[in-house]
Amino acid sequence: MIYIVFLIGFLGTLLITPYFKSLLIESNIVRKNYRQDLIPVCAGIIFLPMVIINSSILRYFYESNDIYIYLFGIMSMAFIGILDDLIGDRDVSGLKGHFKSLLKGKLTTGGFKALFGGFVALLISVNISNNIIDICVNTLLIALCTNLMNLLDLRPGRAIKGYLFISIILLFTVPMYYDKVMIVILMSNVLAYFKEDLKANAMMGDTGSNVLGISIGIIIAYNFSFMVRLCALILLIFIHIITEKYSLTKIIENNKLLNYIDMLGR
Repeated sequence: MIYIVFLIGFLGTLLITPYFKSLLIESNIVRKNYRQDLIPVCAGIIFLPMVIINSSILRYFYESNDIYIYLFGIMSMAFIGILDDLIGDRDVSGLKGHFKSLLKGKLTTGGFKALFGGFVALLISVNISNNIIDICVNTLLIALCTNLMNLLDLRPGRAIKGYLFISIILLFTVPMYYDKVMIVILMSNVLAYFKEDLKANAMMGDTGSNVLGISIGIIIAYNFSFMVRLCALILLIFIHIITEKYSLTKIIENNKLLNYIDMLGR
């Protein structure tokens, strides 16, 4: 089944990508990228149709309802990503900046996204966790995984490279075949879209990066022991602390290996 799901997702996304790009451009949903070129934004919406189709196939062959929790997370974060892409305030950045604005009585789309994403992560965690401590760890893990992809999505292809690196590791380490198929459901779409993002022909925006991030968080929360999840959470907290103080782009540019990977394919 994993190969069928991959082919449907990959070929289907290749087929629909030009239509969605035209739709975004004709609707004037464009934004300047880091090179000041106007390109379509919200392109992460391209992932959703084939995710739904392949999820339907998976649910038909397997009686598990886990796919609905996975879809709830993806659809919820795609929704808030679209909102942020369309009306987001780019003058405020970082979790710290958005929460500072919130404390001053101003709600930014980034602040709303952080709160909304946290509640989505909480609802998912309540459904998959065994106790209060587990709920806390899984909630933070899912929420910070989601934001990690946002942190990476500042240059063409960077977030997708990070997503693919983590997803390939998960593909070979998750114990259940069902969960491997869940990973491939999204990965196939992302691989088909990858060139558009890498060549800066389109910007998946928060619509896409939110989807990539929460999918990783849910898979990790579902499949690994408490200690593995706790270690992943500590690493995520460390990354977020570092990126609040220092520019992630500069960190990557100053590291030869990371910069080589970051520039690869552009």
